[in-house]
Amino acid sequence: MSGVGLALALSLGLRSRRQEGVEAADFRAVAARVRAAGTSFYQGMRILPPPRRAAMYAIYAFCREVDDIADEADTLERKRQGLTRWRERVGAFYRGEGDDPVTRILAWASRTYELRAADFLAIIDGMEMDAEGPIIAPPLATLLLYCDRVAGAVGRLAVRVFGDASASADRVAAALGEALQLTNILRDLAEDAARGRLYLPAEWLAAEGVPADPAAALTAPGLPRVTRRMAERAAERFAEAERWMAVCDRRAMRPARLMGATYHALLERLLQQGFADPARPVRLPAWQKFHIVLRHGLF
Repeated sequence: MSGVGLALALSLGLRSRRQEGVEAADFRAVAARVRAAGTSFYQGMRILPPPRRAAMYAIYAFCREVDDIADEADTLERKRQGLTRWRERVGAFYRGEGDDPVTRILAWASRTYELRAADFLAIIDGMEMDAEGPIIAPPLATLLLYCDRVAGAVGRLAVRVFGDASASADRVAAALGEALQLTNILRDLAEDAARGRLYLPAEWLAAEGVPADPAAALTAPGLPRVTRRMAERAAERFAEAERWMAVCDRRAMRPARLMGATYHALLERLLQQGFADPARPVRLPAWQKFHIVLRHGLF
């Protein structure tokens, strides 16, 4: 989100000292973390009412904290300790015991929107997969499990905050989460390779003669065929998410539609550019983002 867009989102935030159980000071602290992250993920959150927006900001802040633990330059033991501490904090905020703005809002949000502890714990499990060592060409089943933990579980929390706790909404979360994560993987191939990571399935690499080595894979002749196969799977999952959205609460699905439309447009740009040069950055221009927001977010 641009600085102007985020400023607008924050200007619509909690103005009173307390609204529906969320302290304004806690909201401001968590919103500041989102702003400092400079993320575009919350482009869709501007259309949420303030209490739901506060819950989503806190979920995002939780994800950033556990992700930072997995990515930090530290020993595996210390990373495991940090993630174990967060598992304990999840248990605590489900008992109503928040110890900072993030966990206090999550304690409230978990009661208000019937969020499941299993989804928070799944996110931590996904971060532990990264913490255990660089993920390099995992089996497809492992990659899909990773996607479900780091993206699908976030989606299952989000759809409840958006206002739909149905089984169909969970299916939206599963399909859309995988589609978003696969798109991220395709966008970040070179960046991940520089960190010694390769989030492409071993079976697909072997089938195209691509080495299961992050640096070598980037220049392998068969890489575009692997990445196109992943793009096709992502497109299928975007389409599946759309089908399930059609049977969900329409208003509750507005943020999911906005995120889906944004990432689907990014996937189409990746396909248009091709994957012969993974280091070439691919981004949506501001005009296209604005058009998507107008079409899916405001009307």
